[in-house]
Amino acid sequence: MTLRVLAAMSGGVDSAVAAARAVEAGHDVTGVHMALSSNPQSYRSGARGCCTLEDSRDARRAADVIGIPFYVWDLAERFDRDVVQDFVQEYAAGRTPNPCLRCNEKIKFQALLDRALALGFDAVCTGHYARLEDGVLRRGADFGKDQSYVLAVCTREQLAHAMFPLGDTAKTEIRREAERRGLQVADKPDSHDVCFISDGDTRGFLAGRLGAAPGKILDNDGEIVGEHDGAYAYTIGQRKGLRIGHPAADGRPRYVLDISPVNNTVTVGPREALDVAQIVGERPVWLGGDRPSGSFDCQVQLRAHGEVHDCTAEPDGETLRIRLHRPAQGVARGQAAVLYDGDIVLGSATIAVADRVPA
Repeated sequence: MTLRVLAAMSGGVDSAVAAARAVEAGHDVTGVHMALSSNPQSYRSGARGCCTLEDSRDARRAADVIGIPFYVWDLAERFDRDVVQDFVQEYAAGRTPNPCLRCNEKIKFQALLDRALALGFDAVCTGHYARLEDGVLRRGADFGKDQSYVLAVCTREQLAHAMFPLGDTAKTEIRREAERRGLQVADKPDSHDVCFISDGDTRGFLAGRLGAAPGKILDNDGEIVGEHDGAYAYTIGQRKGLRIGHPAADGRPRYVLDISPVNNTVTVGPREALDVAQIVGERPVWLGGDRPSGSFDCQVQLRAHGEVHDCTAEPDGETLRIRLHRPAQGVARGQAAVLYDGDIVLGSATIAVADRVPA
């Protein structure tokens, strides 16, 4: 069956090969590069990002080699509102967002997909390492590159119009394939960090947006052990750059345990105090079928490329409650809790509460 496919081409090797494979599968493919900044120089430069003028040119050259029409769509205003401003607001609220999750949810599979469907396309093709089988989202075959975690916020309706041609292939093979196809991006480095922070300095980026907000750093007994310029610059589990005036009494390292925007404090303590036993997630999305009626055992991933934990999950009204069978560390509000049954994605929710194990 021939589909009209819109291939989202970032300018990297993955999306280029995905577009080529869609053509090879017999689909009618059009390439599109999303211009995500009104001032591209303010985003990442060189080959490390996905928002630069160089990336746009690389995407166009790849489309020429593949032999498909190519367009640039301006989504800068939408990206700034739904990804960049959301990123800043989440940190200001003491949470740790994942902008790739938000970009998939709000840009690639909402703004881009909505426009594609309105123009008569049947599907959006991307270079994500994930598999779709009979409408079921699964991990990519290359576990080290698997991106099902950042796609788990999409709805079943959105995924019904998605295409992930790379899901069954290892990244090393994708680069070799790109070279065989004559794509100049075959050796282009992968993007890293946050694409819209030009120098990679998240703390400085947030300070520029939110300004200085001095406050106290406390230990878990409430004693003042240091000062900070903005609680937004910290994340749960952070060890380095804490600016603590003196070492702990036992000489062990201290980690960020809590961030409170209400009283503008950061609380630090020993590693074992990071242990979390239960999680409450907001805005659950169910991908494995209908919303479950009771509790069930599964696995949960709490960060992109993070560990997988055995757990018991239970829908509770508009929230999702997750009881970990063994405590997890570094669980941050604002990240996604993605539920799996083996390699099948069951659903996701945004972490709102992480209950630590009582001392």
